[in-house]
Amino acid sequence: MTLIDSNVDVKALGKVAVLMGGASAEREVSLMSGSGVLQALRSRGVDAHAFDPAQSDLGDLKRDGYARCFIALHGRHGEDGTVQGALELLGIPYTGPGVMASSIAMDKIMTKRIWRFEGLPTPDWRLVSSAEQTVQALLALGAPMIVKPSREGSTIGLTKVTSPAQCEQAYLLASKYDPEVLCEQFIEGDETTCPVLGEGAGAHALPVIRIVAPEGNYDYQNKYFTDVTQYHCPSGLPEAEEREIQRLVVQAFRALGCRGWGRADIMIRASDRQPFLLEINTSPGMTGHSLVPMSARASGISYEDLCVGVLATATLDTPPGATLGALSA
Repeated sequence: MTLIDSNVDVKALGKVAVLMGGASAEREVSLMSGSGVLQALRSRGVDAHAFDPAQSDLGDLKRDGYARCFIALHGRHGEDGTVQGALELLGIPYTGPGVMASSIAMDKIMTKRIWRFEGLPTPDWRLVSSAEQTVQALLALGAPMIVKPSREGSTIGLTKVTSPAQCEQAYLLASKYDPEVLCEQFIEGDETTCPVLGEGAGAHALPVIRIVAPEGNYDYQNKYFTDVTQYHCPSGLPEAEEREIQRLVVQAFRALGCRGWGRADIMIRASDRQPFLLEINTSPGMTGHSLVPMSARASGISYEDLCVGVLATATLDTPPGATLGALSA
C-alpha cells in the first residue's frame, strides 16, 4: 500500500506557511525541523514560507493569503491544540491531528487514561503535586521510576530516580515546566519508536526503529545534538514483535482520534518482551536526527516526498462553511 502520494499537484496546495519556532521549551528543535521541511517543500516547487508564531501574529496568515499550514512546532502552543484551534477559527487547513486529539496527546496523563480504558498496555503511573507525593509514588511503583512533566516533550524536565533522596530534585525540575507532574513505572528493556501515517481505517505504521543510547540515556542532548546514539532501522527485532508494535501503535493513534501523522514511543520489557506504550507525538521532529524521516526512508519514502505528502493531508476539523450552513438552515 502506498502511504504517501508522490504525485501531489504542488500548485494546487497554494501558498503554504511552515509554522516553526514558537515559544515552547522546544523552540530550538522546532526551528531545525521547520527549516528542513521548508527546504524540502521548496525543492519540490511548493510556494512555502517560514512563519514563526512567536514573532508574527497568527492573524497575518489570513491577511497574507496562506492556503494551508505545515505545523513544525513542538511542545506547548504548537502540538497541544491551541494553534490548531486558532487555525480552525481562521479556516486554514493544517497538518496533523485536530484540536481535541492534539490536546489529549500532549497530555501524557490523559493519553494514558484513554489507552488504559481501551485495554492498551502502558506503564503504571501516579500524578503528583509535591516532592512528598513523589516519594510515595516511588514506594508504590518501585525503582527505578521516571519523573517528568505531563505536558512537555523531547525528554525536557525528565529524571530517572532510583532512591527517595532524588525525588525532591526530580519533582522540582519537572514542576518548572508543568504543575502536573507524572511519575511513571520504568520499563527495563528495548527502546523503540514507530511512526504512523494516515487516518482511521487508513492509518498504517511505518517500520519500527530500535534506539540504543549511551548507558540507556536517550535525553535531549543525545536526541538532537550528538551522534553517539544508535538507531536501528530495520529494528532487528523478531518479525512477530515488530508486527505487534506496529499493531499497538496504530491502535493507540486511532484511540486518540489522531490523523495525518504521528510517532509513538514504546518500551519492550526485557523479562517477557511485553511492549508498553509511553506517549505519542503529533508533530514529530523533522531534524537531521529525527526518526520519522529515518523510518520513512526504510519504506522507500524520501524526506521530500514525506513532507509534501504530509502537507497534502492538511485539513480542518470542521470544513469551511459547515457551521454557517447549519446556522442558516
